[in-house]
Amino acid sequence: MIEIYNDNWVISIETKAKSGITLDTNTFEVKIDDLNVVHPWEYEKSGILLEVKEYNNILFYSFTIESNHLVIITNDKFEMKEEILSFFWDVDILVIVWSKESAKIFENIEARLVVPFWEGKSIFLNTLWQHTEEVDSYKVKWEFSLDSTEFVNLK
Repeated sequence: MIEIYNDNWVISIETKAKSGITLDTNTFEVKIDDLNVVHPWEYEKSGILLEVKEYNNILFYSFTIESNHLVIITNDKFEMKEEILSFFWDVDILVIVWSKESAKIFENIEARLVVPFWEGKSIFLNTLWQHTEEVDSYKVKWEFSLDSTEFVNLK
């Protein structure tokens, strides 16, 4: 089980082992615990595997946590081509910057749980006809429906 919450514009993803992934939504800095991830590479820290891929000068983050797949997309200014689309295989949780373009990206990825972020994330949710209530945090139990996608609207 993991818990996802937003604390002063920093999205935190905490594992049951109390390891954490953070995304600063102002600077787009991603960390695993105290390890700042700023280069394309494969990382492993605190039982969390991470692959960082650079495509069109944008970094994409693919985590493996407890045999589940979490992806962070911080920029929606790219074209979905096969070379990047293959990076988004079987996504359980998608943390994605909001916009109408993001909705198109989401439709190509088909994640089981989506956590949009940014000031106007309601536009993303409304574009996809999702009217979910804001929550302080969300506990993921890794039991996803294969037929639908769940959306989390963090405060």
